[in-house]
Amino acid sequence: MKLLIANGHLIDPNGQENTGMNVLIEDGKVSAWLRHGESAPEDAEVFDASGLLVAPGFIDLHVHLREPGQEHKETIATGAAAAVAGGWTSVCPMPNTQPINDNAAITRYMIEQAERANLANVFPVGAITKESNGLELAEMGEMKAAGAVAVSDDGRPVPNAGMMRRAMEYAKDFDLPVVDHCEDKSLSSGGVMHEGKLSLLLGLKGMPALAEEIDAVRDIILAKETGAHIHIAHISTKGAIEAVRRAKNEHINVTCEVTPHHFTLTDKAVEGYDTNTKMSPPLRSEEHLEAILEAIKDGTIDAIATDHAPHHADEKALEYDRAPMGITGLETAIGLAFNELVHKGVIDLVKLVELCSSNPAKIFRLKDRGTLKVGSIADVTIIDPTLEWTYKNSDSKSKSKNSPFDNWTFHGGAVATIVGGKIVYRRNLD
Repeated sequence: MKLLIANGHLIDPNGQENTGMNVLIEDGKVSAWLRHGESAPEDAEVFDASGLLVAPGFIDLHVHLREPGQEHKETIATGAAAAVAGGWTSVCPMPNTQPINDNAAITRYMIEQAERANLANVFPVGAITKESNGLELAEMGEMKAAGAVAVSDDGRPVPNAGMMRRAMEYAKDFDLPVVDHCEDKSLSSGGVMHEGKLSLLLGLKGMPALAEEIDAVRDIILAKETGAHIHIAHISTKGAIEAVRRAKNEHINVTCEVTPHHFTLTDKAVEGYDTNTKMSPPLRSEEHLEAILEAIKDGTIDAIATDHAPHHADEKALEYDRAPMGITGLETAIGLAFNELVHKGVIDLVKLVELCSSNPAKIFRLKDRGTLKVGSIADVTIIDPTLEWTYKNSDSKSKSKNSPFDNWTFHGGAVATIVGGKIVYRRNLD
């Protein structure tokens, strides 16, 4: 099967030349770059990308697909459908399934379910400790052999520094990044929103920025000691960002990601007690959002990840204190990035592709992805930077509809998603 993506504006941060090139795909790989107007094989299907951006497939380093065990919230198939509708060709699900993804059998199961769905690539993240209980290391080598690309205990961060040090030493031996949801639970336990003036006014228990910052500093010190790669998940505070910036200046092996909701919303969004504004880490105050934008601009933040966290409507319908943490995010991320980052001049289009594609591929060592150079895997995200569209929860491909961005209008979004040379999603523009 041959596919020619013609007349588009190619953006590949790893490529030698970008504009004025067509991409020829054969048998699931990029086989050539051709100049606009250059003749292509007669048997190639042509995708006319006039006026569109053609980028290496976007990779989401942090999602929750809920399968196995919580299929009433999401399945790997429905999560993959939401991913490709949002322009993501690959997603990396966290291990907090039921049972926990702490062994090779569950890792393989997740990959097999993704292959059956035949939509987005799924690269599982395995647990750091068995059952993510912080007591005994999981079999990282076996999970990596089965297809895991990183390890994390996600929302149950390893509380014991000694255990975390051993985990980093072990993970380094297998060349696996250690992903940490930085939160000292002794400081944040029982909290449901950012600790500050608003939490006092709203009568809700707060989660202090300090809880994230203490854990981030601990992890960075341990990474310096062990030489392991620590990846800070969904960074949300000024102090944690400053710690990462200092660590990078010292050449410590640290990377970090940010979610679209943390560069878009502040804790003011909680005022209406809408449980779709409840997530962990929580929406922070204005000073933290400003620090995030500066860190995106100066390169301290390496990647945009959604932390897509679907929950059933009945669960989110509970009181704010009792409702679960998390929102869906796969279908709104690119729109938010355009609205809040590109159109406001925080970053340019090349930087957007770095944050969503080439950098994530490097962070999780995804070979031949994050680029469209000849010989690479033909995962492609095609974007219309001028597309005006409105997101509706009711239209979501996800099984859950818990997004705070219902009825938001965006300027810029994915119009087609290609995985392994196959067009798996095309936006209906009628």
